[in-house]
Amino acid sequence: MPITPRPTDPNAAAHERLYRSLRQQVMHGEMDPGQSLTLRGLGKTYGVSMTPAREAVRRLVAEGALTLSSSGRISTPELTPERIEELAAIRALLEPEMAARALPRAHFALIERLAAINMLNGEAAVKGDAVGYVRTNLEFHRTLYLRAQTPAMLAMCETVWLQLGPTMRAVYARVKRREPPQHHRMILAALKAGDEPGLRLAVRTDVTQGLRHLAG
Repeated sequence: MPITPRPTDPNAAAHERLYRSLRQQVMHGEMDPGQSLTLRGLGKTYGVSMTPAREAVRRLVAEGALTLSSSGRISTPELTPERIEELAAIRALLEPEMAARALPRAHFALIERLAAINMLNGEAAVKGDAVGYVRTNLEFHRTLYLRAQTPAMLAMCETVWLQLGPTMRAVYARVKRREPPQHHRMILAALKAGDEPGLRLAVRTDVTQGLRHLAG
């Protein structure tokens, strides 16, 4: 008996496209903290109806990428210093663990890839490209953590990155950082040496010192 393919739901495809695009924009700091969004505006920008726009926003609110007030206002997160400290503590717990689990699989090709991403991160810093800086910084960490093969941990970590994205971009733009994080070089050195304690320390220092600028 032939299998009849189920028709694809155009709303589902539109919702997924909008969800992924918005998620990436928030994580990379392409929006300001507290920036307001509307379902109508999102629908017009992305050429979708209200239904997929509403569903995409609902998912992003659940992940902490957007906030929804009691009056129905949709906006990107505005973080208090206390909230930033809490998110920094989560990063300091999760990310050194993922890096340590990635270490046995950190072969030469991965280290070369990380070094190339770090060069792009440095170029973004020199140019004063805050969005590029945040994007390549997260890409550096995510590329390493993917080798840990801990999808649940990485999903939790990405939820933290989502909440921090707009604030990270705003602060880096303000402080006008012009050099890549020195701790990335320490991470690369520890990976090359197979030094797990050194790797844990470098990752923990990198994620907490960077966020200290945000809470200050």
